[in-house]
Amino acid sequence: MSKNDLITGFLQEMRRGTIIMCVLAKLKTSYYGYNLISELAHAGVPIEANTLYPLLRRLESQGLLASEWNTTDAAKPRKYYATTKLGKEVLSELKKHWLETVQNMERIL
Repeated sequence: MSKNDLITGFLQEMRRGTIIMCVLAKLKTSYYGYNLISELAHAGVPIEANTLYPLLRRLESQGLLASEWNTTDAAKPRKYYATTKLGKEVLSELKKHWLETVQNMERIL
């Protein structure tokens, strides 16, 4: 396995752990899927639709997100997602652990 393959794999592992926090944080404001993809990309966190939509469904089934269909504002119906109270609480805890981890990593590195 090449060095680049190793780095790519490690980066994917790190990304999987952080993308949930990014989604929960961005969805403090309600977004539909494509709009969320654009917002995350603009924030430097590109994500593909085939990764985002299953994640949204999973977070919703876990009670961290709520969704609502909007059929009045657009030509086609859009499903909007927002972080629930539980999602905000979970995000707050994750953020605390994240900040501790960053501090620890800075000391180690």
